[in-house]
Amino acid sequence: MTHHTNDAPLMLGVSGCRGIVGASLTHDVAARYAGAFAGWLRESLGEHLAGRRPRVVLARDGRAGCQMIHAAALAGLTSAGCDVIDLGVAMTPTAGVLTDARNADAAMILTASHNPQEWNGLKALVRSAALSDPLAIDACAPDATTASKIVERFQRNAPKLDAVAWDRIGSIAIDQTATDTHVETVIRALDEIGLAVTTKDRHYRVVVDSVNGSGAPGALALLERLGCSEIIQLHGEPTGIFPHTPEPTRENLTGLAAATAERHAIVGFAQDPDADRLAIIDADGAYIGEEYTLVLGALAVLGSMGEDAKGAVICTNLSTSRMIDDVAAKHGARVVRTAVGEANVVAAMKQHRAVMGGEGNGGVIWPRVTYVRDSLAAMALTLGLLASEDRSLAAIVADVPRYAIEKRKVDLASKEAARPAIEKITKAYASESIDLQDGVRVDWVDRRAWLHVRASNTEPIMRLIAEAPTEHEAKKVLDEAARVIAG
Repeated sequence: MTHHTNDAPLMLGVSGCRGIVGASLTHDVAARYAGAFAGWLRESLGEHLAGRRPRVVLARDGRAGCQMIHAAALAGLTSAGCDVIDLGVAMTPTAGVLTDARNADAAMILTASHNPQEWNGLKALVRSAALSDPLAIDACAPDATTASKIVERFQRNAPKLDAVAWDRIGSIAIDQTATDTHVETVIRALDEIGLAVTTKDRHYRVVVDSVNGSGAPGALALLERLGCSEIIQLHGEPTGIFPHTPEPTRENLTGLAAATAERHAIVGFAQDPDADRLAIIDADGAYIGEEYTLVLGALAVLGSMGEDAKGAVICTNLSTSRMIDDVAAKHGARVVRTAVGEANVVAAMKQHRAVMGGEGNGGVIWPRVTYVRDSLAAMALTLGLLASEDRSLAAIVADVPRYAIEKRKVDLASKEAARPAIEKITKAYASESIDLQDGVRVDWVDRRAWLHVRASNTEPIMRLIAEAPTEHEAKKVLDEAARVIAG
């Protein structure tokens, strides 16, 4: 849902709380939202706490201006009776790894992902397995029902802050080992599938654009551990000042593409500010892009499984390229589709015991590491694939059936404003294969094309995504949809 403060949007929903710092997202809003989450956590755990306070990992993506939000979140969490393990500037997936590793109950990450510089937000991870199995890899984004309960508590409490008595206020502990723990977890996972040693023997040259975000230290540490002979970091100082628009799309990564080709690197990697997404450039400087990140990860994981890959499950959302279906079929695996949103993908992964999952936005979820989208896991799997295949990224990509995916955005006053468009599309294409899990997805089997129309969970926009064998056909699908919506 979208609220407006001083004409600035405050996005509340399954992805947490996002707003414009100093306008819709103030210290008061941040403290109240963190406090509402902490209060919900305290009450939901109830007697399972056995007299102790809930433990919450806190991390921030480092974007400029986040210190104020960080201080407010600390106040909100501790005032509502939670003990905080403060990681400082750390990746979103690092928070997931540490929540499991420290047997914490939950995490809160201060990030607006790829949103513009003036935005920030608070998103949560929860860990139900902490109650029964302290060693389980389990931390993940909350489902829609849980997210709604947190938002409702935040709104119900206004303008008060969730608070406990002085003798129940939480403590704060600093953890400076988080990045190392995350890197070690990725290395161990890669070793478990037999790709770590092979990768280390290659001594690759790699270029990384970390957009001056939280992923810079972890990317460097991981690539060093994987034996890369030269690591060229672009924008590798976690200052939080983005050198270009932070979403890792083709038009924003021209500098990385040029550097990868000029330095004769094997691959170029681009992280977003909180480092849960990864886009990829090949050795010739060509943008492989976010849709291929999940595909390459699946090739690495399924390829390492041999005959065991038959019947394995990969989970992804309705907006992700059908390339993943082709890759899965090649190995005898299958794909389960979900509504858009990390929590939806993870819920399906746990239900189907998926070997991996993720989204076509460059988000790889590898449950050997964490149930959070993870750019470090994606880097490791890509390099592991390159090593095991012993050929160029361009050659590997050329073997994957190619489609063109086109995306458009339409500004909305609210999420509900997308409903008429969704209803028109559903009615117009009622004779085709329709999926209403999230907005509407239309599949044309004969055309090998699909259309997905939905309201964004994180921005006041409606997304229209189409995929077809050619760019012309994909654009034609979007043009047809625009005429239906306008009619």
